[in-house]
Amino acid sequence: MGQVIIGMDPHKRSATIEVINGREKVLAQGRFGTDRDGYQTMLKLGRQHKDRVWAVEGCNGIGRHIAQRLVADGETVVDVPAKLSARARVFDTGQGRKTDPVDAHSVAVAALRSKGLRQVTVDDVTIALRLLADRRDGLGHARTDLLNRIHKLLLELLPGGAKKFLSAPQARALLNTVRPRDLVGRTRRRLASELISELVQVDKKIKAADKELTELVETTWQQCRTSTASAPPAPPA
Repeated sequence: MGQVIIGMDPHKRSATIEVINGREKVLAQGRFGTDRDGYQTMLKLGRQHKDRVWAVEGCNGIGRHIAQRLVADGETVVDVPAKLSARARVFDTGQGRKTDPVDAHSVAVAALRSKGLRQVTVDDVTIALRLLADRRDGLGHARTDLLNRIHKLLLELLPGGAKKFLSAPQARALLNTVRPRDLVGRTRRRLASELISELVQVDKKIKAADKELTELVETTWQQCRTSTASAPPAPPA
């Protein structure tokens, strides 16, 4: 079927794409959110085309976040400088009118007609973000497991058990209301106390992981904005 180019006009919260073949025939178009669901839907659409290249405008600036996500997911991505897509837009439309679909088309056409575009590779920040995100997910799963075990023990120690959404201090307060005298009850209470202590430590780790992730994301976004602001303006129409 031949190679297709997926041109993208990226923004912080959305991305508009256009898929063209080697003859510049439009095969698909769409606008997607850059949240998890929107990104996955866009990726699914792109992967309908076996031999594909994603062409993203401004991979060192506004397009960096989406380009890095694509590369991390094994996609081939090339960086299209804004001046190339601007020239393609003027050439194809005869004027410089900018809309997201027009820009996505211009990016795709510029990538198809240009040689030697830089292929995007995964940078250290992306790897660090993925490692931190995986760690945060693991902590979340560990917390859920701890809460399930605590709930089970409290249900056996207290009539009616505890409410579904339970914090470590709330669980400790409930546990302090029971003083079983039998061996089984005392064992359950001790185990519940140990699990609550573990929950306290996991909550601290989650808080630290969230803070580290937030700071890294904000720093990366500020760098993207700075890079975009310092980029030379596109040539006039």
